[in-house]
Amino acid sequence: MGDQIARGEEFMKKAEKKLSGWGLFGSKYDDAADLFDKAANCFKLAKSWDRAGAVYVKLASCHLKLDSKHEAAGAYANAAHCYKKTNMREAISCLEQAVHMFLDIGRLNMSARYYKEIAELYEQEQNLEQAITYYEKAADLFQSEDVTTSANQCKQKIAEFSAKLEKYQRAIEIFEEIAQHSIKNNLLKYGVRGHLLNAGICQLCRGDVVAINNALERYQELDPTFSGTRECKLLVDLEAAIDEEDIAMFTGCLKEYDSMTKLDEWRTTLLLRVKEALKAKELEEDDLT
Repeated sequence: MGDQIARGEEFMKKAEKKLSGWGLFGSKYDDAADLFDKAANCFKLAKSWDRAGAVYVKLASCHLKLDSKHEAAGAYANAAHCYKKTNMREAISCLEQAVHMFLDIGRLNMSARYYKEIAELYEQEQNLEQAITYYEKAADLFQSEDVTTSANQCKQKIAEFSAKLEKYQRAIEIFEEIAQHSIKNNLLKYGVRGHLLNAGICQLCRGDVVAINNALERYQELDPTFSGTRECKLLVDLEAAIDEEDIAMFTGCLKEYDSMTKLDEWRTTLLLRVKEALKAKELEEDDLT
C-alpha cells in the first residue's frame, strides 16, 4: 500500500512538472492528464480515497483545457466515487460538476443517472427534502429520454418521501400517476396493485373516510382486476375499521395481510400513524364521556 502511495506521488510530481513546462498545442495537458490518471489509480489501490478524488479533479481540469467535456465529466464522476467513501459533500459537488458537463453536451441519460446518484446520497443522510429535489430532476430527464422504468423508480421515491414528510396529497397524486402509466404497459402492469395500495395508505393517513371511499372506486375503475386483490381487500377493511373507530379490527386486518405478504418499513410506518390517530380519537371520545 505504501508503495502505491509513493508511485502515486511520483506520477503527481511528473504531472505537475508537465503543467508548469512548455508544450505544443495542448500536448502538456494530454501528457499531464495521462500522469494524473495513473496517480489516481495508484491512490485508489492504496485506498487513499481523498487523494484519489483530488487527483481526479485535477484530471478534469486538464480535460477542460483540452476542451473535452465528456472526459472531464467522467473524471468528476470518478472523483465523486472516491469521495463517497470519505466526504459526502465533496462527492455531491463533483457529481454536480459532472451533471452540468453532461447536460452541456446533451448527454441527458448520463445527467439523469448522476442526479439520481446525488439523490441517493442525500437519502443516505436522511435529508429527504434534498433527496426529493434531485429525484425530481432525475425523473424529468429520464422521462424526456423515454426511460420510463427509471423515471417511475425516481417518482416512487419522491412519493414515499413526500408521505414520510406528511405531504400525503402529493404522494397520492404521484402513486396514482405511476399506476395510470403502468396499467398501459404489459411489463409494468403487475406493479399497479402495489402503487394503488401505496396511494390508498396515504389516503388513510389523511383520515377522510369519504375521500378514501371515492379513491377506492376510482382505483377499481382504473384497474378492474384490483377489486379481487388482497391489496384492495386490505384498504376496504382498514377503511371500515377507521369508520367504526375499531382499533382491534384495524390491527387484525394488518396481521392477516402481513402473515401472507410482509408489509415493508414504509407501509408499516404510515399504517402505524393511522393506528395512532385512531387511538388518539378513541381516547378523546373516552375523555368526553
